[in-house]
Amino acid sequence: MQIVWNIDNLASIGGHPLRVLGHPQVVDAPTGRGLHFDGLDDGVVVPAHPLEGADRFTAEVIFRPEAGGAPEQRFLHLQEAGGEDRILFETRLTEGRTWYLDTFIQSGEASRAQLAREHQHPLDQWYHAALVYDGREMRHYVNGSLEMAHPIAVRPPGPGNTAIGVRLNEVYWFRGAICWARFTLQALEPSAFWAL
Repeated sequence: MQIVWNIDNLASIGGHPLRVLGHPQVVDAPTGRGLHFDGLDDGVVVPAHPLEGADRFTAEVIFRPEAGGAPEQRFLHLQEAGGEDRILFETRLTEGRTWYLDTFIQSGEASRAQLAREHQHPLDQWYHAALVYDGREMRHYVNGSLEMAHPIAVRPPGPGNTAIGVRLNEVYWFRGAICWARFTLQALEPSAFWAL
């Protein structure tokens, strides 16, 4: 099963009405349209957890991190309602106008952060990022290239919410654009990722 979200308007995503924070702008993107976030107070919250019940999964997102943002930013945050179990995509910006991906999973007592400091990328370009969990290991990729992998035990998420462009508690705002996300209830190989 796959759930595709076109992140291209301020009314609904995936059939879910949005809670809009600040004033995200609709912009051109590789998939047609996307949303631009100012890194200060722009974001959207979707009242759904697209990986609910998944014992293995692939989460993909197409995004454009921009110069001028905070050193640490959260741009896709899925979390169970009423709990701390969560999945996060984050950027870390360097002084050299590059960024690297940080992915994070917390599930019960287990948690793992993957800060890919050795894999830095230029800002102001579109990228595809993927986080894969195969029942034993979490792996993350940028543009189809594996950057980090670690073992972790993840229980299937319950119902919850998703924040785009910010953490759910409205901190660590993202500066840049996001246009598309896909959630697959199985562990995909990179050959099956959406390609830019």
